[in-house]
This record gives sequence, C-alpha cells and structure tokens, in this order.
Amino acid sequence: MTNSSLFVVVLLTGITLVAAGLGVAMLLSPKSTNFQKGEPYECGLPTHGTSWMQFRVGYYLYAILFMMFDVEIIFLFPWATVVRSLGMMGLASILIFIAILSLGLAYAWKKGVLKWT
Repeated sequence: MTNSSLFVVVLLTGITLVAAGLGVAMLLSPKSTNFQKGEPYECGLPTHGTSWMQFRVGYYLYAILFMMFDVEIIFLFPWATVVRSLGMMGLASILIFIAILSLGLAYAWKKGVLKWT
C-alpha cells in the first residue's frame, strides 16, 4: 500500500467515523423545541442590550497576548520530552527561545498593555 492510498484510507475512515458519530447522536438525542433554548446564555441572567457593543481595546490586547504566549509555551512540551537527547545545543536553543519570549513580555509590559485601567 503506497503512502497516498494509505492517506486516503485514513481520511475516509475519519470522515466515516465522524459522520457516524454525528448521525447516532442526532438519532438518539432528545429533541426539544423550547424557545429559551435558542436564546443566548449570559451566566443565568437575561440578556440586555445589543450584542454589538464596543469593548475597550485592552481586552483584545490581553486576549492576543494570552494566545501568543499560550501557543509559544506549547512549543516547550515537545522540547521537554527530548531534552536529554538534544544536549547543550538543544538547551542553548530553548534558552534563546525563552529569552525572545521574555523580551516580548517586557516590551508589552513597557508599552502598558498589561495595565487593566
């Protein structure tokens, strides 16, 4: 079996399993046509106002910084699993990576992005 035919088999198997799971869930799940089910949920309180309201840019900056550092920290997990086999070169490269992360955090801190006021 070649790599391309194996890929097609795995892809079709995945699509079939997902479709089967969704089909079984649609058949077996209880169905309710309650009006409140379609309403947006806001911590148990009835919603008020429009959903198109403006937020301060600080919220977006926090979200972007969180996503940036969250994704970059994920790169540390594969490194941690093979840290012994990488030797000093691997340690030096991850220290450079952490230094770049620290510089990004220091820059955001100096610009006042992390102030909530």
